Amino acid sequence: MLVAGELSGDLLGGGLIESLKESYSNARFFGIGGPLMIKAGLESIEPIESLSIMGLVEILKELPKLFRIKSALVTAAKERRPVCFIGIDAPDFNLRLAKSLKALGIMTFQYVSPSVWVWREGRVNTIRKYIDRVLTLFPFEVDFYQKHQVDSVCVGHRLGDEIPLEVDAQSAKIALDLPAEGEYLALLPGSRRGEISRLLPLFLESLPLISQRFPTLEFLIPAATPKIYQLIQAALWELPFELREKIHLFQGRSREIMSASKGVLLASGTAALEAMLLKRLMVVCYRFNAITAWLAPKIVKISHFSLPNILAKEPLVTELFQQEVTPERISSAVEKILVESSENREKLALFQQMHHSLRRNSDQVAKEAVISLLKERGILS
Repeated sequence: MLVAGELSGDLLGGGLIESLKESYSNARFFGIGGPLMIKAGLESIEPIESLSIMGLVEILKELPKLFRIKSALVTAAKERRPVCFIGIDAPDFNLRLAKSLKALGIMTFQYVSPSVWVWREGRVNTIRKYIDRVLTLFPFEVDFYQKHQVDSVCVGHRLGDEIPLEVDAQSAKIALDLPAEGEYLALLPGSRRGEISRLLPLFLESLPLISQRFPTLEFLIPAATPKIYQLIQAALWELPFELREKIHLFQGRSREIMSASKGVLLASGTAALEAMLLKRLMVVCYRFNAITAWLAPKIVKISHFSLPNILAKEPLVTELFQQEVTPERISSAVEKILVESSENREKLALFQQMHHSLRRNSDQVAKEAVISLLKERGILS
């Protein structure tokens, strides 16, 4: 049984299912996942979008639906008795589900550590009690769990294995049917409606300012889903024709879009890690609703929110948070990443080093981390 809460988890889950099938060809998988997990063989009993909720206040509004989904999953587990449960990210949901499944005698794994080293460190006690093993993406997370006597294995990040160390921008342009001589900025306003409603208008308002400095620059936007495509397309139709002509909207293809671009303007999330692995300089933006934004600084223990900066333990990429996300600030930050400078070259060299550290053949390592514990407990032979 596997449950992923968003598309970044679907990527990890799809690779893990394929890897598990290599060792157990008759295995069956059910739970919640997206297109990659479903393609790999998962029977998804709810759409993955059902769990894609961001922010403290937003979750409160969706609680009745989340309780219904959790109840349906527990019922399915009682009927099917899986050899184990693997929660993929979505810790607020998956840790609660793991508690219920643990009571049924089902072994539990958490793939992608909750950010206990960022906020709500007390959750590590819940993890120790209800999770048999944590599969972490980053080496520093294992150090944290060892300190708290929690079984954990660093499996690396699948993106680190999947993305080549050298990325060819020209090939990406050809794949997207874009002129090879063109210069582009990738805009990734998020994969959730809430993110897009808060960030996309500000991203679009910054484009005339960016165009003043880079008049030949064009803009590429990937839409995560067909519904998001329609949402973005409606916003683009409100723009002046001259600006709209410079914007290319795609269904998906975010990796090719970032590869084809000189820089990336994006919402905070896994896409920032992907941009780093693609060796693209970026400006990372984060906007909550007002209540969540007021609470966040009071409970978060770190000074950076983007994965490249957390991994580097320094402000390697530009972060704009809440009221800092303005067209003027965005355009100024984007200008800095688009010009040639020794500082930018040093950052790209660090991106390369960080990429090497995350290449661990994660699908295979994650599979072994699951199977080895199941064998140790006598559940698999």
